[in-house]
Amino acid sequence: MPGPATVVAIFGPTGVGKTAVAVALAERLRAEGEAPVAVSADALQLYAGLEVLTGAPAPAERARLEHRLLGVLPLTGGSSAGEFARRAHAEIDGLLGEGRRPIVVGGTGLYLRAALAELDFRPPVPANVRERRRRQLAEHGAAALHAELALRAPAAAAAVRASDPQRLVRALELLDAGHEPPPGAEASRLWTAELRRPTLLAGLTMQRDALVARIEARVDSMVAAGAAEEVRAADAAGASAGARQALGYDALLRGDVDAMKAQTRRYAKRQLTWMRKLQGVRTIDVTGREPAGVAAELHAQLRALER
Repeated sequence: MPGPATVVAIFGPTGVGKTAVAVALAERLRAEGEAPVAVSADALQLYAGLEVLTGAPAPAERARLEHRLLGVLPLTGGSSAGEFARRAHAEIDGLLGEGRRPIVVGGTGLYLRAALAELDFRPPVPANVRERRRRQLAEHGAAALHAELALRAPAAAAAVRASDPQRLVRALELLDAGHEPPPGAEASRLWTAELRRPTLLAGLTMQRDALVARIEARVDSMVAAGAAEEVRAADAAGASAGARQALGYDALLRGDVDAMKAQTRRYAKRQLTWMRKLQGVRTIDVTGREPAGVAAELHAQLRALER
């Protein structure tokens, strides 16, 4: 019997319960003889040593469902969406070649797209250029970088918000390396609807009050589990500027849990905004529902798609 041909991708805001749904879906698929594997599409869960802060799947969840692309980078290392895309494509293609079902799970919009599509990336830049720019971001803030970009490439600056540090750093890296950063029209090509493989793309949502409550509880549980100690250890180990972008990193260094909660709420709002741009996404409201019930709905959609 041929193996599965369809990739399942589960996206949604932080705290919505993506991993729990992926695990429940995997158990349904295994009951039918499949061997699913989760592929993480989270930019910060790539780093080893920030598992608590980034909400990486717990050991018990990983025992129930194998996860790939977790903790594959040292704290002092760095990566890009292009580098991640190559890793993710190799994992997904390898799993399908083995007759196994990839379940791509992510909350980082660009990295989810990188895993699923062929994106129009600019060339890589030298590691020393990337590290220098990320140090500048950490030391001087995004507003200073945006001001520099506005002087050097006004069209690119007009397409990037001062509150979007990742794209600001990338644009300046490209300029430093002798490449033109993409203007707004080209940048929009990153949100292509053309996927590499047949994919069931599910977007999990939750009513706002319920999601806020989940986020508050999630941050509290992270702190109780040692997230602040994890951040201090990472900082002492010389965490790279990329690793320092983990949500709540700087806030916990300052001991400001409330600031981490506010940042997380804002990030979840951006994730939901980004989800609305996804063409072909099947939105599922998970408010008040158990992961098993959501997984049953996803499973039915998958089987209907593959008939």
